[in-house]
Amino acid sequence: MGIQNKKFSTSNMTANPRKDEWHPNIWPPFTQISKSNPPQRIVKANGALLEREDGRTIIDAISSWWVTLHGHSNPYIAKAIYEQAIQLEQVIFADFTQPQAEHLAERLSKATGLQKLFFSDNGSTAVEVALKLALQWWFNKGESRCQIIAFEGAYHGDTFGAMSVGERNLFNEPFEELLFPVKRIPWPATWWGDEKVDNRENNALKRLEHLLEHPTAAVILEPLIQGAGGMAMVRPEFLQKVQLLTRQSKALLIADEVMVGFGRSGSLFASKRASISPDLMSLSKGLTGGFLPMGVTMATKEIFNAFIGSNPSQTFWHGHSFTANPLGCAAANASLDLLEKDPKSFQNFESRHLPHLKELSQHPKVKKIRLTGTIAAFDLQTDDKDGYLNIAGKAVKKYALEQNVFIRPLGNVVYLLPPLCINDTQLEHCYYVLKAALDTL
Repeated sequence: MGIQNKKFSTSNMTANPRKDEWHPNIWPPFTQISKSNPPQRIVKANGALLEREDGRTIIDAISSWWVTLHGHSNPYIAKAIYEQAIQLEQVIFADFTQPQAEHLAERLSKATGLQKLFFSDNGSTAVEVALKLALQWWFNKGESRCQIIAFEGAYHGDTFGAMSVGERNLFNEPFEELLFPVKRIPWPATWWGDEKVDNRENNALKRLEHLLEHPTAAVILEPLIQGAGGMAMVRPEFLQKVQLLTRQSKALLIADEVMVGFGRSGSLFASKRASISPDLMSLSKGLTGGFLPMGVTMATKEIFNAFIGSNPSQTFWHGHSFTANPLGCAAANASLDLLEKDPKSFQNFESRHLPHLKELSQHPKVKKIRLTGTIAAFDLQTDDKDGYLNIAGKAVKKYALEQNVFIRPLGNVVYLLPPLCINDTQLEHCYYVLKAALDTL
């Protein structure tokens, strides 16, 4: 299994970039400068490939942080943005509306089953909106409910509310005293051959049931897959039981589908695949096909109605300068067109991963293989502690990049989350490189 193609040549790869190659004015995200190499410059991209200045290409095996849905520079989405840009590029959304936003709201309402859409700018702000709506909903109803329940290992973004409901770790340690309190329950992640998942699910549900005895505003979760938490996957039936307990307590259920929405889970939305019906849903990343930043929060009509009244305190006083930007809405509508035209592109993706994962499962350095939709993941078997600070993934990342495959392991968790357009030859090459990288550990 492998590819002989000059586009994947590594002969000119710079082995040890100089530290002075860092751009003097740019502060990169999630990067420890002293322990990292300067980033490579990408000048073009098409489909699943990123192109360097010298023309050599890299397979983008993680969809550029999970946003590039249909592939880079998709001509259909690009054309939609261009046509919108020469007609209306931006208008304040507090006093005006526009056709692209209206069309997108109608489509997402129909697709999610949630009747109201609130626009924001990215995944983190979409989560902030959901949290604020949930808390103010109870305030508007005249009932004091402030408890929020989240899951261990969760990641919901980097703004303060999103950090509060995410896992407390080195990423948000400097802000610990400023984050609001959250109750947490275990996330009973599972994998191939897992024989103890029933016990873990039962323990988590008992903990949830106990916490819900106290009046709770909302339970927030990432349906089916915790992304940044290590591509940790749970069974649909567990989420159904979580929803049942949440409903019985009258708390709201928030589904953070920022990563898993728009086909990533093998269904248009992970909530649909899990057969749950959240009260609030946060969406971003694949929303615009990866072309432009945009976030939305979907809500039930019941929640919306509690914000209608003569008292100014009932108003949801929240907004963003680029709320419902017409270019972003045009991109999102075009992306939905492509998903509706070819649903098998995401519905059948598991079958493309499956034979490669079965082969990898025999490797002694591989454990806890899991697969949901377009997302395939496994843990590296190492002598160090599992988690984000495990350095084994860095070695795999370095080797893969030398073979022109870009991945970004989460500690010792290695995953592939490619754009839907990746062809079988490119996907096969990704797995070929992963296996070769494992052999070097």
